Amino acid sequence: MPLNKLRNIGIAAHIDAGKTTTTERLLFFTGVNRKVGEVHDGAATMDFMKQEQERGITIASAAITCSWNGTQINIIDTPGHVDFTVEVERSLRVIDGMVALFCAVGGVEPQSETVWNQAERYKVPRIAFVNKVDRTGADYYDVIKQMNENLDARAIAFQIPVGQEDDFKGIIDLMACKMYTFKDNETIVSEIPEDYKAKAREFKQQLVENLADFNEEILELFLEDKEVPNEMLKTAAREATLKLLITPVFCGAAYKNKGITQLLDAIVDYLPSPVDKGAVVGMDVDDHDKARHRNPSPKEPFAALAFKLIHDPYVGQQTFVRVYSGTVKSGMQLMNSTKGKPERIGRILKIHAKDREEVNEAGPGDIVALIGLKYTKTGDTLCDMEHQLHLESIHIPPSVIELKINPASRKDQTKLGEALSKLVNEDPSFHARFDEETEETVIAGMGELHLEIIVDRLRHEFGIEVVVGEPSVAYRETISQEVEVEYRHSKQSGGKGQFAQTYLRLEPNEGKGYEFIDKIKGGSIPGEYIPSVNKGIIKTMADGVLAGFPVVDVKVVLLDGQFHPVDSSDFAFQICSSICFKQGFMKATPVLLEPVMKIEINTPDEYIGDVVGNLNKRRGKVESMRRHRKGSQKLNGLVPLMEMFGYATSLRNLSSGRANYSMEFYQYMPVTKAVQEEALKKIAEKKKAAEGR
Repeated sequence: MPLNKLRNIGIAAHIDAGKTTTTERLLFFTGVNRKVGEVHDGAATMDFMKQEQERGITIASAAITCSWNGTQINIIDTPGHVDFTVEVERSLRVIDGMVALFCAVGGVEPQSETVWNQAERYKVPRIAFVNKVDRTGADYYDVIKQMNENLDARAIAFQIPVGQEDDFKGIIDLMACKMYTFKDNETIVSEIPEDYKAKAREFKQQLVENLADFNEEILELFLEDKEVPNEMLKTAAREATLKLLITPVFCGAAYKNKGITQLLDAIVDYLPSPVDKGAVVGMDVDDHDKARHRNPSPKEPFAALAFKLIHDPYVGQQTFVRVYSGTVKSGMQLMNSTKGKPERIGRILKIHAKDREEVNEAGPGDIVALIGLKYTKTGDTLCDMEHQLHLESIHIPPSVIELKINPASRKDQTKLGEALSKLVNEDPSFHARFDEETEETVIAGMGELHLEIIVDRLRHEFGIEVVVGEPSVAYRETISQEVEVEYRHSKQSGGKGQFAQTYLRLEPNEGKGYEFIDKIKGGSIPGEYIPSVNKGIIKTMADGVLAGFPVVDVKVVLLDGQFHPVDSSDFAFQICSSICFKQGFMKATPVLLEPVMKIEINTPDEYIGDVVGNLNKRRGKVESMRRHRKGSQKLNGLVPLMEMFGYATSLRNLSSGRANYSMEFYQYMPVTKAVQEEALKKIAEKKKAAEGR
């Protein structure tokens, strides 16, 4: 199939806007499914994980291929829940265009903004589909207004609904100047009704005006008050969408099969093919300042990005890749340039949700699963052995919540370790470690629901019954003062001894992570031992100094030191720098940092006082309030994650179930002195209890 006849698209939105339902309809109308799978029946094609069917939500983004009017469309359905934001992130990294879905009742909701900002980061062209126009409280025009005010989307109506709520009768297409009504999955095309002609004229005028800003030919015709040909409008609209200048808006009611074929037309007409996206830009493997380009052509050297791993009980590990250039064939050897290791391709599969089709080769624009890769993880680049490059990786937010788990039966300990390593491989935002002191396994993720699903999968997918502890916050440690510290490590025990001496300066390095600077002059420590000093510090930082949490945002300057020609070694300098760092850290007024979340709450006006009061009690800070819809407000603020366990229930009780909220990680911030003392006291008590066991 020619590359210009290919569309790699994602469908993303706030939870419950109807993404999966819309995808199911797209599959039905393109002939992939003979019957429509419903989310509420647990029968959606795209939600094939047991946990997705039980909760009626999408957890893992699923890829599926369909075709419409001679164009192949690869659809990636993504989750709307903020705990699975990394799924959206990795999908947006590899798609070319996106359908942003909005609920005609809910409008621009918290997660809509997060998804929109992620799409902005990867410069993904978008069209919008306003769903559920037939629902009570639907307001299509208000959603467009919210898109422009809250997302700066330059949203332009390409369709307008005929009636809304129970009165929704059909859709007027402003380009074709026709009305569409729907009966038994068929679209009936007719002229615009008399009582809607003025409204259609007004919105068509707005459409032409907006496009005239980006196209001189249209501007001339517009100023001369002449009719602008539809083909010219369409071409200009496509160009403006691809350059992220406008967001065309369409409408419908996916559940009732209304507006779906028109959305398919819009995907083909306005979203980019790999050819439109052009060359992918990577970095030279040896010189990161040098750019390397790969055009979407089978003749170019091979380049692909791994964006997802799934452990399949039937075929083993599937590595999903997006091919940007060149061709991959089964049995071929490629280079994983991120890891610097060669990989051999076993089989190549095209995935249709849970069904798979084996193919012999894949080329530019294809999204396929490769079987047989040993080292490749999410965000790694696969490329031609002779022509290597690094593609931009995937932004993975840090995990913010921890949970202690133990197997119900001790004999399952090894099985648990193996299951967790498979889950860690699949999900880069999930981490697991074994705490030697308490002899407990600690899992960490993006939120309560994220970890709840992991525990669920351990029980049902891997057959391991686990005992779960209380969720706790993943703290970090840092320093708030500059100090200089010296330590001499000397051990004699017959034969060769150990000797090393380091003189370090520790400085706060807020928001910049860890930095190591070597200021050794005159060879007081030989060059081969400098990396050992750094290694000793890094190891200590991972294990924590104050309370066992990872150390962040510290600059360490190696000022001076001493060595012994016989007794000094890599090991001696690692131990010396580790102890020196620990001593300096405790002198530099150490502080605990806690994850602070960005929170957005939508609440009816009458509960605003109670909601703000409750947030203040939780050490939260309201940063802005704005009118969301008639009779409701949108609050934005910051709040420590530690105070937010069980918040969903509190908010439900406060607002009689009418308010909703969304949280995402903002940054780590210092805790107050009182909170730090309380946290350290609790940690000390837990350690004491563990030692007494």
